[in-house]
Amino acid sequence: MKRRSLDPETSIESAETSLCKALLSLKNAAEMAAFLHDLCTPAELEVLVDRWRVVPLLLDGMPYRQIHERTAVSITTIGRVARYLNQGDGGYLAAASRATRSRATAKKSPAKPILKNGTKA
Repeated sequence: MKRRSLDPETSIESAETSLCKALLSLKNAAEMAAFLHDLCTPAELEVLVDRWRVVPLLLDGMPYRQIHERTAVSITTIGRVARYLNQGDGGYLAAASRATRSRATAKKSPAKPILKNGTKA
């Protein structure tokens, strides 16, 4: 990761905390999508999506080659995600667990479509 000289009053940690708080402030998937599209280049967003796509497949125990054939995500990226699933800070596991719980809850109640402005119908 490239490092730049920062304003001495703004540490990398506080800037990262500020970004985390901004992400947590968003209320739904539509707001998050809008934020990510504003924040990331198309290539950066594609990388994030690719990494996230392989998480459930790895958690299901699917072999790397099969994941690659199914998703076209590179073996290197799949290996990187697997390494962070096993040795990272637990972020992938926490998000995957909550996403699974959220999908299970959504199946129990009828889904309301999200309108373009981010509100539910």
